[in-house]
Amino acid sequence: MTKTFTQDDVIRYVYDEVEGEDREEIKQAIICDSELQDLYKELIAIKRQLDQSMKSPSDKVTESILNYSKSLNLLSNK
Repeated sequence: MTKTFTQDDVIRYVYDEVEGEDREEIKQAIICDSELQDLYKELIAIKRQLDQSMKSPSDKVTESILNYSKSLNLLSNK
């Protein structure tokens, strides 16, 4: 029986949320189906852009948040 894979399956594959036999089946479907292959390439490009756009807070912001958290903890212990 031939399985039909959806966009959700390809997204799960891109984010390594598929294991074992299912992963291999999706991989083969992507290789054999040009529409799934195009979708896979598009999703990989989008994921790469999202990963590159991730920002980290500055040390000053992190320190401010930690200090605020500590001050709340001191207030609740009184």
